[in-house]
Amino acid sequence: MNRHLLSINDISREEIESVLATARKDFLGLPQRNIKKVPTLRGRTIIDLFYENSTRTSTSFELAGKRLSADVINVKSGSSAAGKGESLKDTVLTLSAYRPDIIVVRHPHVGAPAFISRFTEAHVINAGDGKGEHPTQCLLDIFSLMQVYRSLKGLKVAIVGDIFHSRVARSNLLGFQKMGMKVTLIAPPALLPRGVEALGAEVSHSLDDLAGADVIYLLRLQTERHQDANFMPSLREYIDRYCVGRRHVRRGQRVLHPGPINRGVEIESELVDSDGNMILQQVEAGLAVRMAVLYRIIVDNAVPAAPAELKEGGRKIKAARRTLNRELQKTS
Repeated sequence: MNRHLLSINDISREEIESVLATARKDFLGLPQRNIKKVPTLRGRTIIDLFYENSTRTSTSFELAGKRLSADVINVKSGSSAAGKGESLKDTVLTLSAYRPDIIVVRHPHVGAPAFISRFTEAHVINAGDGKGEHPTQCLLDIFSLMQVYRSLKGLKVAIVGDIFHSRVARSNLLGFQKMGMKVTLIAPPALLPRGVEALGAEVSHSLDDLAGADVIYLLRLQTERHQDANFMPSLREYIDRYCVGRRHVRRGQRVLHPGPINRGVEIESELVDSDGNMILQQVEAGLAVRMAVLYRIIVDNAVPAAPAELKEGGRKIKAARRTLNRELQKTS
């Protein structure tokens, strides 16, 4: 992996497959073991810096770090000096003085993780930046689909909802296509980014086009980002035209949702509670995938740059992986 994970474009298809193989082989089964921790990142420090509310992403990154035995520090903007007006740069400089190994950041402004990476020696992982991207969500969604489908190449995915404001939609559009999937975006015209067809996606304004999809990926209506803009005539009209229920889903189709879920807005409650969705599987996948990302971003960047030290660095990486395997066997 690269030094930072700011965008899904920072990681190649081959690297995605390698990281997800680590998640599957080394970490997916860990919660079922008696001892749910491994010493892989013992002595490392991870700071989770969240300027927006979060349940799934925040808890899974915190738990992932703790399961890897790292020291995890959670910083929320409301309880930090940022609430007193401290700038993002000064916050990062302060936190970097503690010499963290990784900073996981969620921020309402696009580009904030990239900005942070300029002022710290730590690895920076983007946990969502405004309407920008959410690369680890894309990775866990790919992982979830790999658990079901033998091959993702040619798989047809319909992403439905508030595309314009969704960082998940942006990362998934890029990542799904990187894995060979075909993507259709379904939304009201005002909730589609202008010129999105140039990225290779089909565009539709009707749920009738769900019929040809293998996977239905639903997005929350992000009214908190609409501000004063008139993105739709009314909430009732949006629900009438774009709320997906069981009647829209044919046998064999899989339904995903990144959360949080607004029952009765983008998805009917009956569909949330049905066996046809993969929502909880996504949550389970998120922990394993984020453990793999934290582990690999450290290990893959641990090889010294000096040619004379490359051989020794390679031995250290192999030794770390052998230790991980031994600890996993002990806890099985």
